[in-house]
Amino acid sequence: MKLVIVTGMSGAGKTVALKMLEDLGFYCVDNLPITLVDKFVQLVCGGSEIKQAAIGMDIRSGEDLSCLDAILSRWRKQELEFYVLFLDASDAILIKRFKETRRSHPLAAAGRLDKGIEKERAKLEFLKRDADYIIDTSQLLTRELKVELEKIFLEDQDYNNMFVTILSFGFKYGIPEDADLVFDVRFLPNPYYVEELRLLTGEDEAVRRFVMKGGTAAQFLSRLYDMIDFLLPNYIKEGKNQLVVAIGCTGGKHRSVTVAKALCSHLQGSEKYGLKIEHRDVDKDNKRK
Repeated sequence: MKLVIVTGMSGAGKTVALKMLEDLGFYCVDNLPITLVDKFVQLVCGGSEIKQAAIGMDIRSGEDLSCLDAILSRWRKQELEFYVLFLDASDAILIKRFKETRRSHPLAAAGRLDKGIEKERAKLEFLKRDADYIIDTSQLLTRELKVELEKIFLEDQDYNNMFVTILSFGFKYGIPEDADLVFDVRFLPNPYYVEELRLLTGEDEAVRRFVMKGGTAAQFLSRLYDMIDFLLPNYIKEGKNQLVVAIGCTGGKHRSVTVAKALCSHLQGSEKYGLKIEHRDVDKDNKRK
């Protein structure tokens, strides 16, 4: 019997995760009253035909949520096999999602969203602290979340809670608000001033060769690799679960894309973290013309 407690911040994607687990063959129950949790687990573990179950539990349980800590502790002492999946996202992303959907936060009442999110984080701290899996959905598309859940619950792969996003951008469109590390590569040769390269992007080999000529880019990348290789294990050790490495040039089309691709290639293949690359501004110049 595989039992998963799906929890986390409001707006982080718990409902979507439960639907995905259901597609993977889990019997899913959302917002089950705390007083019925033990009974439900007894039923599914006591000879039931259900082989996989997921229970959605979060701040909607109100004051009873604190009782879940004792229940989980008791299950651990009884050596009941279960996993806690915690869905999280940055405050800025959660606020953005609530505003887009025009939903009210369960703890905000008539007050500000950020205060409600702060209260919720405090109340859910015990669940995040002991979670087996923490997925930060700040930078994840729905299909990418599905891939991560399949890795954990379908393919039984080892999973680490760190997810790294390599993001290229243009300074003239603003520095990404969610960037953890920002690197400015405007010192590299600029293909924009070469007519035959101007309409191409860092995805093209001709642009990559131009950016890399002279050896400066190679030296920079060598030092960048060393820094990232040093930082990632330490971030993981500290419990960080989302890292956005932003690489910026003027327009976000040539140099930043080239360097972002090189860094992503360097990091690929590790089983210690998830990885994705995104080019935020690569097409913006074309759209403005």
